Amino acid sequence: MAAVGAWLFARQAGGEFLVRIEDLDRAREVKGSADEILRALGRFGLESDREVVFQTRRSALYEAACGALRHRGLLFPCACTRAELARVASAPAPDDPGDEEPISIYPGTCRSGLPEGRAARCLRFRAPAGPILFEDAVCGVQEQDVAAEVGDFVVQRADGPFAYQLAVVVDDAAQGVTQVVRGGDLLSSTARQIALQRALSLPTPRYAHLPVVVGPDGAKLGKRAGALPLDSLDERRVRASLSAALSILGQWPVDGAPNQMLAQALVRFDPARIPKGSVQAPAV
Repeated sequence: MAAVGAWLFARQAGGEFLVRIEDLDRAREVKGSADEILRALGRFGLESDREVVFQTRRSALYEAACGALRHRGLLFPCACTRAELARVASAPAPDDPGDEEPISIYPGTCRSGLPEGRAARCLRFRAPAGPILFEDAVCGVQEQDVAAEVGDFVVQRADGPFAYQLAVVVDDAAQGVTQVVRGGDLLSSTARQIALQRALSLPTPRYAHLPVVVGPDGAKLGKRAGALPLDSLDERRVRASLSAALSILGQWPVDGAPNQMLAQALVRFDPARIPKGSVQAPAV
């Protein structure tokens, strides 16, 4: 659904629809999943206007960004484990894609140096004090004090992988992205990305966070929640899935082949009709 929304926003603005495979977490990557995603997008008529970018092939860019932050004194090594942070912190932190963040607000344990005899487990960014404000095209004005509500956050793990927060900031700038359209479950990470953009003197794109589709139990819908892979759907169900995605986005129902459905939806696309928060998954 996020891809459908991104395509509509891009086309309405006269821009390009870009696809990026965010595959940094190799330990949890399912073999063949990237190809499955691209095939599924193709069945919906949602093909990237440029070459598809794979984050695992862009490590040099992320390393350069870390070097720039390190030069400015904005990174520090941290030895804390998730269990240690959970014991000392006072409140839960926002969810983070890829489980890169501790489950609690980072208390600054290693900000002034590693404890004696401890090895670094990650690199953290020194979060700036004060609120970060931005206006989301769907959710309206948002505000978060990253230092107070999240704390210094991870940009690279000691075993090598770069964090989602850093990678998307670098890639958005490198690709000239002017608007990011994605699921609402990533709304809480946006202020962190803006903090990194400012630290790296990079432009901040506009943001639009779409409603998250949940099942009857309130859990985010996906393969882990029993959703069928798109490769298993016949053409009728592909069209029904696309129609359902448009309905979830608050747009008028349409019919026809996927390309025709997208063209019809674009003519009447109204971002103001997109609901905020989460929505129940319709039957397909």
